[in-house]
Amino acid sequence: FSWFTQLLCKNFITIYLALRNALRYFPPNLHATLATEFAQELRQYGHIYMYRFYPTLRMRAYPIDQYPCRTRQAASIMLMIMNNLDPAVAQFPQELVTYGGNGQVFSNWAQFWLVFHYLSTMTEEQTLVMYSGHPLGLFPSLPSSPRCVITNGMVIPNYSSREEYEKMFAMGITMYGQMTAGSYCYIGPQGIVHGTMVDEAPLKKRHEQGWLMEITSDLSHCIQRIREARKAKMALSLGYHGNIVDLWECLYQEYKKTGELLVDLGSDQTSLHNPFSGGYYPVQLAFRQANQLMNTDPERFKTLVHESLRRQVAAINKLSDAGMFFWDYGNAFLLEAQRAGAEVEKKGGGATEFKYPSYVQHIMGDIFSLGFGPFRWVCTSGDPADLAETDAIATAVLEEISSTVTEQVRQQYNDNICWIREAGKHKMVVGSQARILYSDQRGRVSIALAINQAIAKGRVSAPVVISRDHHDVSGTDSPFRETSNVYDGSAFCADMAVQNFVGDAFRGATWVALHNGGGVGWGEVINGGFGLVLDGSEDAGQRAKLMLNWDVSNGVARRCWSGNANAYETIQRTMEDQRQLRVTMPNSIQEDQILDRALQG
Repeated sequence: FSWFTQLLCKNFITIYLALRNALRYFPPNLHATLATEFAQELRQYGHIYMYRFYPTLRMRAYPIDQYPCRTRQAASIMLMIMNNLDPAVAQFPQELVTYGGNGQVFSNWAQFWLVFHYLSTMTEEQTLVMYSGHPLGLFPSLPSSPRCVITNGMVIPNYSSREEYEKMFAMGITMYGQMTAGSYCYIGPQGIVHGTMVDEAPLKKRHEQGWLMEITSDLSHCIQRIREARKAKMALSLGYHGNIVDLWECLYQEYKKTGELLVDLGSDQTSLHNPFSGGYYPVQLAFRQANQLMNTDPERFKTLVHESLRRQVAAINKLSDAGMFFWDYGNAFLLEAQRAGAEVEKKGGGATEFKYPSYVQHIMGDIFSLGFGPFRWVCTSGDPADLAETDAIATAVLEEISSTVTEQVRQQYNDNICWIREAGKHKMVVGSQARILYSDQRGRVSIALAINQAIAKGRVSAPVVISRDHHDVSGTDSPFRETSNVYDGSAFCADMAVQNFVGDAFRGATWVALHNGGGVGWGEVINGGFGLVLDGSEDAGQRAKLMLNWDVSNGVARRCWSGNANAYETIQRTMEDQRQLRVTMPNSIQEDQILDRALQG
């Protein structure tokens, strides 16, 4: 890790604490042996992963009945954790990283084993409390309480900097859970096909799984295939193994040479929430050279990253001037490019605006404000027949609702009906038997209740876990992504995500999670998620109805109060349907001159 050498020189106490903190998981008679191993890991990787305790059991989502637990809820959590660490799913499974470069499930392997011990003994009157990967223990609770409460990266605000994170991560006292990595709810590439990187291994993995049709390491061949696909109007997913800056510059040179613009739409998905520790590789260096410099001269590496970002943005700007539409994915690309001195500033723009729009500002913001977001479920039987049955249930539910909604909402329903009808034949599953679609509040509740009834009647053979991405209507406060289209000044406030976490917990979630970081990066976002086990019982149906209604309405109400017209109409309709729901509605300013006169006076 690039910062470890500096850390070792500056703060011996930090290193001492890192070893001390790791050894407290083990009895004293093992300390002498483990201390030597752990010190070597700390020197080599900047963190103690405890590789010695990596499981020999094949890591995957086993059918729920194979987990040695006293409750189905605990078994479901085990299944979801093992799916997050499945090598077919996870980016760096041995480092407990599911996706995003450093999004972890746990901080070390001792925590994995301890969590599974607790889950195997847990009753329905206990809750497992998780502190940034560390299982604090099982605590008495009510049957209606969550079986697991997770917090990741909860740091006092003034200390939530990248530098402080690196120090605390080295000590093993906090971790970066991304979004669904640390909440045990990742479902593989259906959730996100990550990403933009230079490492060949994940490229080959996605090709083998069918998410990429072709891969190439030759720039000329890449350009040729793009040109051929455009000419033939052929759908082609093409992975390029190389540095993305080279590709951007090559695309511009092709335009300059031929006048042919080969790319109509552009974005970037590098892990720029972690730009100096492997999330972004500068174009000036080969892969191995970059890894070496990252460790030996981190300041020089940082300088090269900034130079590379400026080159990348320069090529993007030229292609944009030629007619390409570029948008920010929400991975901190424009934010880090701005910090690097690249030309991304929007003249007269607000604090969350750049030269190019965030896709939330131009696309997802309106969808979120209608209450639509990434709703997902996992069939714990592991049986593809159960997934096919739930696909059919979801299709029927959405078709029935779509005939009763407004035209704007119906468009969203029709898109997702098309998706769910086609999903099975495209073989999207990697890891657990999971599905995702975008749905609003009414659709989510109706799908969950219909699946729960199907379990009760035996049409679905085992419980189903429902969840969502944290990247959703209510789950995330992120001024450069999920809440970038909130313009009342509250985009940097985190009340919505925290309230969502708390509200889901006491309305019936099986487990809940709240994270610092995720997507845009440490200190830039607060986000949360949940898992809820549907077991066919009346109680599960009541939980799903109460919790899912809150889980969407919270964010729609907040977006309404910020001045979003779609959210205003959506929450009004929801209040008409739910008599117990009462939301404070904003009164719009009819004449801006009133403000001008008041300020002038």
